Amino acid sequence: MKNNASFITMPDSKRSAILFILPMFLLISGTSFSQQNQHLLFVAEEKTRVPLSDVLVQSKEAGIFRITNENGFIRLAGMPRGDGFIVISRIGYATQKIKFADLSFINDAATVYLSPAVTSLTEIAVKAGHKGGIFKTISDLDIHVRPINNTQEVLRIVPGVFIGQHAGGGKAEQLFLRGFDLDHGTDIQINVDGIPVNMVSHAHGQGYADLHFVIPELIEKVQFNKGPYFGDKGNFTTAGFVDFSTRRFLKKNFVKVEGGQYNSFRAVTAVNLIDQQTEHKTQSLYFAGEAMYTRGYFESPQDFNRFNGILKYHTLVNNSNYITAMFTGFSSSWSASGQIPERKITDGTIGFFGAIDDTEGGRTSRYNGIFEWNHQFKDGSSLNTLSYLTRYNFELYSNFTFFKVDSVNGDQIRQKENRWITGLTSRYEKNFQMAKLESQTNAGVQIRYDKVENLELSGTMDRKINTRNIMLGKVNELNAGIFWIQKLMINKNFDITPSLRADYFRNNYNDYLVDKKLSTSSVIVSPKLNFNYRINSKLELYLYSGKGFHSNDTRVAVQQNGKKVVPPAWGADLGAIVKPFDKLIFQSAIWYLWLDQEFIYVGDEGIVEAGGKSQRYGIDFSARYELMRSFYVDVDINLAKAKALGAPEGKSYLPLAPTFTSTGGFTYRKTSNWNGSLRYRYMHHRPANEDYSTIAKGYFIVDAAINYTRPEWEAGLQIQNLLNSKWKETQFDTESKLKGEPEPVTEIHFTPGTPFFARLSLTFYF
Repeated sequence: MKNNASFITMPDSKRSAILFILPMFLLISGTSFSQQNQHLLFVAEEKTRVPLSDVLVQSKEAGIFRITNENGFIRLAGMPRGDGFIVISRIGYATQKIKFADLSFINDAATVYLSPAVTSLTEIAVKAGHKGGIFKTISDLDIHVRPINNTQEVLRIVPGVFIGQHAGGGKAEQLFLRGFDLDHGTDIQINVDGIPVNMVSHAHGQGYADLHFVIPELIEKVQFNKGPYFGDKGNFTTAGFVDFSTRRFLKKNFVKVEGGQYNSFRAVTAVNLIDQQTEHKTQSLYFAGEAMYTRGYFESPQDFNRFNGILKYHTLVNNSNYITAMFTGFSSSWSASGQIPERKITDGTIGFFGAIDDTEGGRTSRYNGIFEWNHQFKDGSSLNTLSYLTRYNFELYSNFTFFKVDSVNGDQIRQKENRWITGLTSRYEKNFQMAKLESQTNAGVQIRYDKVENLELSGTMDRKINTRNIMLGKVNELNAGIFWIQKLMINKNFDITPSLRADYFRNNYNDYLVDKKLSTSSVIVSPKLNFNYRINSKLELYLYSGKGFHSNDTRVAVQQNGKKVVPPAWGADLGAIVKPFDKLIFQSAIWYLWLDQEFIYVGDEGIVEAGGKSQRYGIDFSARYELMRSFYVDVDINLAKAKALGAPEGKSYLPLAPTFTSTGGFTYRKTSNWNGSLRYRYMHHRPANEDYSTIAKGYFIVDAAINYTRPEWEAGLQIQNLLNSKWKETQFDTESKLKGEPEPVTEIHFTPGTPFFARLSLTFYF
């Protein structure tokens, strides 16, 4: 590999030593800054005694604000004493204003209980600089007001993200964000409880991110951000990242059953296995399981089924240590009607929900084991270490071109793999004074190793007969990264956060078809620089900039002959968070993203496509408004222009790149009795090819939900596509040839979107 950086020219042994010794030096050096041990504040929910994380504890007079950790603790160093007040608030709970002198300390810790309440926007302060990022307020508000009810809504909670399913429900959804057709996750990093969801060198596509192993009712937090501006986020973080966190504590046991059209059934249960009757809960062990089935709305049965299970243990060993262990299991299988050529709908050969090859489909499974340990030092710093082990299996049958390649047996393909993933993330955090400036250090190391066996692409017929071998091999891929983030608070209203990240990749591919072994390695260094400036309590500005990347498939990387195998992406955001009125908050940003030369492995064909430089820019806008108590309106608008650089005039469009998307709706939310929502999603027409001669048509879909909630039970009705619109969920400009056709035809091939679909749910709490 050619590179100007001398670090890359070092021998592997020295380079590896630096990658491991440097983060340890950074972590140890941070401990040289010390503070006096201070009083602790513990915040928990009033009825359940469950610890509350992400509670904002602030002194407006002193300009000090802090966030409780995962166990509800915060240190009160610097807070006003005696008759001074502190304000304690969290979205979804009633705010408390407490005089410091009224706190009762036992063993250096005081306890405050918050009661659940529907949050009013009048209680929300504009503050982008706190832990969680610029979207934290909107994220917390959305998940509080609009709880996630199904797997597809998991990613729709992120403003600007659109999803599309085109394989019978079982395959990971196609994703769109900021002018990107993200395929199944190529340019967005997704994590659940610290486990990476994206798959490198996947049988179907680079960055493949399947979230179906998550039980939606267990999601507690969604943290997301856009752009490549965050030092602790590495591979695939170009358009942005999404981090999901499942509950550490289960507030209530529940059983939920759902039934709907198209023979759709679902059952979920979650049960506490430890019933701790104490002043506040220090440990939790719960089990949750999910089973679902649907025949599907297609003419050919999809028979999509999914089974999920989770066992999660969390314990607060003492005020300084906690441990979390978790095991999850997931399996799924389905059939699919695939992508339908428009010409067969037009001539009436098949219906809108018909199929050309109804033998498509697949099966997949994933098992995760996690162990996390967090230690709080006496000086207020913390060290968090998480290790994980994943076993993953995948088998997919598709047919995009029908009889173009093989006019006798057809073009059905099988993509298959068996994978082990193991990894470690260790992070050190500390607040201290640097030259009279309050500062925060966040530094760490991240290691991930993928062993992918039987990585296959073959031609098949009826899923049973192997007609041709296209690719077969074994991948071993290592990614070791280190990061350093240094936040400097120039004053209580202005902070600067430079960060630096370095990633090392080692790629090995054993090609079984030609009995050949190939390997390569590379390093990419990613600097970032962010500014937050709070002009007043109503307005905050931010400017973020930085370098990111997404890695290429190992089968591509080992064949590049010195070319960049981890091409960079550079971006910048200029935005504002504004609260012009007590019940209105909105956020807006102008953004730009430039990507260097990329080499893309096309998993459906086993070929490498060279993609040139590209640029994307646009505007994001989000608004949340409280019309009246418990009645909310929200809207997200996203404009983007994507262009291939160096392409001839008129042929520089990026196929399927979204240009204008919008989501929004009305929500009525209370802690009991009636709740409901009416929501829309709109995607404008897009270019389906480079010269825009073919159009991927847009759509406007309305969904609705209504629930009646009591302490012991809840009943609900959810409707997808309330207006029963006829729409195309995914669309591709594909060349195909049907049996009997003399020549291939290039046109739109699509998967129809969900028609009117109603389902009832009933939940019992105990």
